[in-house]
Amino acid sequence: MNETSVRTFEVLECWKACRVLRCFVAKSVCRTLPKDERYRLGDQILRAARSATSNIAEGYGRFHYLDNAKFCSNARGSVWETLDHVIIAHDEELIDATLLATGRVTVANAIALLNGYISYLQRAAKERPEGPNNK
Repeated sequence: MNETSVRTFEVLECWKACRVLRCFVAKSVCRTLPKDERYRLGDQILRAARSATSNIAEGYGRFHYLDNAKFCSNARGSVWETLDHVIIAHDEELIDATLLATGRVTVANAIALLNGYISYLQRAAKERPEGPNNK
């Protein structure tokens, strides 16, 4: 069995968008923070961004539409939390307006895709309440 024969959470567009956000935070935001803030605000931003992709992955593994939707809802909260931390970094003059603007666009994309996936999961739960793996 090769790695492409198993379908994983990595195919989800919302996970891909949250991954872009996580990488943006790690590579662009955290690296520009002053050294003392990397261990304070930087740690919080990175934890929130990592939580988004982790929650999507965990929900995907639940094999039940509403469980999955709940974890995606948690991921959505983490994305909003990430934006708040980026705004804080800008308010405290730790990052520039360009990084804030990029963060806002990246967050908006992730939120839109998460909202769409959550809506799909909720519709699927109504159409097939026993879950995707039960026949």
